[in-house]
Amino acid sequence: MNKNLKKRSWMKWIIFLIGLEIIAISINFFYGPINIAAGGSTGISILVDAVWGVNRSLIVLIVNIFMLILSWFFLGKKITQNIAIGSLLLPLLMQITPSFKLTNNYLLAVIFGGALMGLGVTLLYRINASSGGTTVIPMILKKYFYIDSSIGLLGIDMIIIFLNVFVAGWEAFLLAALSQVVTSITMNYTEAGFDRKYQIRVMSNNHFRELKKILMEDTQGLTLYNVEGGYSQDEKQQILVVVDRRDYGPLISKIHEIDPDAFIITDTVVRVHGGQWEI
Repeated sequence: MNKNLKKRSWMKWIIFLIGLEIIAISINFFYGPINIAAGGSTGISILVDAVWGVNRSLIVLIVNIFMLILSWFFLGKKITQNIAIGSLLLPLLMQITPSFKLTNNYLLAVIFGGALMGLGVTLLYRINASSGGTTVIPMILKKYFYIDSSIGLLGIDMIIIFLNVFVAGWEAFLLAALSQVVTSITMNYTEAGFDRKYQIRVMSNNHFRELKKILMEDTQGLTLYNVEGGYSQDEKQQILVVVDRRDYGPLISKIHEIDPDAFIITDTVVRVHGGQWEI
């Protein structure tokens, strides 16, 4: 996907606009109508709208412009240029996107809103873009105080989330916190992919050849490692294979049929490139 994006700049712009529009939809359809602020400049706009009735897209524009000014002085021209377009386009898309309450169930609203927010942000990350806003503050903290950006961003978002208590009560705070969890889970899976695989490492004292043969028949990729037993200090070989989730159970059963005492370590693999999974 990244190779295609480098060759086709128009595709990058389409994904950029789709990502921003998804964020706008999550605000206008789910967070905004129920006054739940889940962080970021959009969260600030929801709080201001709930208290003073000021247009959300206008508040996002004001906050983002202020953050661009901070970025210009503290982070430099290049970073400011990279986030400027997203910072200005997001409030525009929020303004032209209809806003209405899609569901009266607040729990459903924060779940779907959080999932859409995670999807939109991930699309921007995939093309090395950003919607700007309060992401500027963590970058400043990292540059001058060496605070990890993820920690800084979490801190800023948690402050905004906590402000829900003063606007709509503790239930709004809990719902906003839940939406952050949903957003994080969505970003994790959409970034790494849903088709996760298993990496299996197998060692056998007495049936290594038989296991090697059956694994070579059942899988399209097999790697051997020379290892040394920590207790016996004997030189051995370890088999490494990567399989789809649907093939994991049957393969483990075959290994146990050949050697019930086989030593097996299984890891979850989020992404595989090359070989039979050429991407």
